[in-house]
Amino acid sequence: MISPLLCLATAIYFEARDQSLEGQAAVAQVILERRASSSYPSTICGVITAGGEVRHKCAFSFYCDGKSDRPKNERAFFVARSLAWSALNGHIKDATGYATHYHASYVQPAWAVTLVPTRVIGDHIFYRGKDELQWSGWD
Repeated sequence: MISPLLCLATAIYFEARDQSLEGQAAVAQVILERRASSSYPSTICGVITAGGEVRHKCAFSFYCDGKSDRPKNERAFFVARSLAWSALNGHIKDATGYATHYHASYVQPAWAVTLVPTRVIGDHIFYRGKDELQWSGWD
């Protein structure tokens, strides 16, 4: 069984290693928001691997793209592990507006029009559901 830390670090690495630290932390935050929601699996690894049974049908594209999920850049993976640890231990403040979705700015997924954009960080646009409440007390 893979640890939540390793699952989260791997997702950060493959989804955002070319982004700023804020952008990488934002990807981690989306995964944590999904884990906290009853609409998604209740574990970090479950959130990341959901839908991965079908190629190119999972939420986190690195997981089901058919390529190796073994990080090659040791420095970038060290940063991803550090951010994952910080996120799992509550040391990262949400910068996404409690987003549960994101995509790269150069693509236009059909689902994006069904959600509320919350923030652009680097090359990613973040969203939350239209029926999700915005809690002013979380900031």
